[in-house]
Amino acid sequence: MPAKAGQLTPEDAADVANDTAAKISADAQKAIAEAVKRIESAVQQGLEQLRNQSRVYADVASEQLDEATRVASEQIRARPLAATGAALGVGVLIGMLLASRR
Repeated sequence: MPAKAGQLTPEDAADVANDTAAKISADAQKAIAEAVKRIESAVQQGLEQLRNQSRVYADVASEQLDEATRVASEQIRARPLAATGAALGVGVLIGMLLASRR
């Protein structure tokens, strides 16, 4: 039976549905691609901030280590016998701890 004017045939309805599904699929893929770009950008910014922070922390730690080394060297030069005694005492304690594990 021929279709009346203004009515959709099943084939026309299927074509419209397929076109709509294709448009929805294309829109979804575009939205996903944009979301991926935003996420990548956010991750890159976070990594850059982390790199910058770690450089600052490493620089501070390096400065503190240099200062501690300088102070220790000064103390050892000022009191060599006390430093030798302290090193000997620490060595004996470590030796006793290691020997007690056996």
